[in-house]
Amino acid sequence: QVQLVESGGGSVQAGGSLRLSCEVSGSASSIAVMNWWRQAPGKQREWVASITNMDYKNYADSVKGRFTISRDHATSTLYLQMNSLKPEDTATYYCKAIGPSTYWGQGTQVTVSL
Repeated sequence: QVQLVESGGGSVQAGGSLRLSCEVSGSASSIAVMNWWRQAPGKQREWVASITNMDYKNYADSVKGRFTISRDHATSTLYLQMNSLKPEDTATYYCKAIGPSTYWGQGTQVTVSL
């Protein structure tokens, strides 16, 4: 079993930055890929970024160049550094772990205002 707990969300003005964290507990060594997803009110959940065990990273076009995903293997923590935030980045952000099973966190709210 794997448990995921996100933190670091909040309210920020456009152009600002936030860093999200996702603390992984349980069978962290079984995880092959970790992702960040987000869901804005009234919209479908969308993929934001991924990182593999070999630290290969991939990003949605909408966040490329502004967001950075990283993973601290020693502490089993996933991060999402978000810079140059825009109002359209407003959403609940979720981390997702893929291993023998798929796990989701509860989400953390990010609100970006003009």
